[in-house]
Amino acid sequence: MKRLHWPSWMPIDPYILLLLGTVGLAALVPARGSAADVASGASTAAVALLFFLYGARLSTREALDGLRHWRLHATVLACTFLVFPLLGLAARGLVPVILTHPLYQGLLFLTLVPSTVQSSIAFTSMARGNVPAAICAGSFSSLVGIIATPLLAASLLGSSGGFSADSLLKIVLQLLVPFLAGQLLRRWIGGFVTRHKQVLGLVDRGSILLVVYTAFSAGMVQGIWHQVSPARLGGLFVVEAVILAVMLLLTWYGGKALRFGRADRIAIQFAGSKKSLAAGLPMASVLFGAQAALAVLPLMLFHQTQLIVCAVIAKRRAREAASEVTAPQPVATTKTAVGTGTRSG
Repeated sequence: MKRLHWPSWMPIDPYILLLLGTVGLAALVPARGSAADVASGASTAAVALLFFLYGARLSTREALDGLRHWRLHATVLACTFLVFPLLGLAARGLVPVILTHPLYQGLLFLTLVPSTVQSSIAFTSMARGNVPAAICAGSFSSLVGIIATPLLAASLLGSSGGFSADSLLKIVLQLLVPFLAGQLLRRWIGGFVTRHKQVLGLVDRGSILLVVYTAFSAGMVQGIWHQVSPARLGGLFVVEAVILAVMLLLTWYGGKALRFGRADRIAIQFAGSKKSLAAGLPMASVLFGAQAALAVLPLMLFHQTQLIVCAVIAKRRAREAASEVTAPQPVATTKTAVGTGTRSG
């Protein structure tokens, strides 16, 4: 009898399984009373620690050095903080027929978070794209997102009741101050953070699991999960799949229309079509408070969907690159080599 294997083209992020396990734990054993207060305080501290480490880890110089390739970065930022939110606003018409209002708020928030760094780099490398450009684009998007995401949330979610007046103060105290502290101390602790990247990575992930447990526990205690039916989840998945497809097509063919080389177009596609789970979950816990459980559900679903789809695309791009290498190639001039987008930027 043959053993069943999960298709290699359909990656399941192990961390998603941990997140789902955490959601299950919150459903079975939610934090209540004084335990909820302790979990809430620990979650607040975890978010501050996350953004402190985020600031200590992120190289501002590396992000700013890439600005010489400003057209690529402007394209990625426009996709992340302009086109994505416009698609989110366009989905407002799906309420209440397909999406409930809380699910729509989570969907709109999903479109506001910055691009992911690690998976954008990994898929760009797999597809033989411009990896230095992907590194700079992801880093710069993360820097901009620290300010842009809360401001966009205040503007777009404030009118719909998803953004409270004291959220700005919470953002400053829990997100911005720790991030800036990490940036200021990076000169002294940057080496330590780099040497212990794996251990601190576990701290990052553990902190996010705590944030998720706290948010979903509050959701269970308040009974908000009665608002979500399988049909609503199916509708949410279809809407997110359409948004992802639009962004993947737009970043690829838009890059061609803007006369970017193939390697740059790959970096634009993977950096411009992604959303960061690591940045979005802590932000949602600050912005939405007790309603964070429903707010992060669309982001968690989108994260896994983008991994599966982008893995398929990356492998296809890699095969295309391999076939181009084996085919006879004309001698490239200096001007042509620069235009391919294979140089750092």
